[in-house]
Amino acid sequence: MKDFPDKHSRTACWDARDKYWECLDKYAPNFNRNNQSEKEPKECVELRKLFEKQCPSTWVKHFDRKRTYELFKIRMEKGFDPLEEQKNKGKM
Repeated sequence: MKDFPDKHSRTACWDARDKYWECLDKYAPNFNRNNQSEKEPKECVELRKLFEKQCPSTWVKHFDRKRTYELFKIRMEKGFDPLEEQKNKGKM
């Protein structure tokens, strides 16, 4: 089992995450890794690799979920209704 990351490793991880998220915010603000039909912006692929390299895999998973949840909260604040969207998808 790996030791818990030291301060330098944590800082490197957070910096890599922040750069990756900034890229997503610029090129695909609503990108969600859970949506298999959506492609990751090519501009962000290398930053994603660095993020995965710098951070423990459990942290990457946590940060991915955190970003998805934050995007969901923003949509809800703007009036998004997931039940209504599901109904509309069923009509197509």
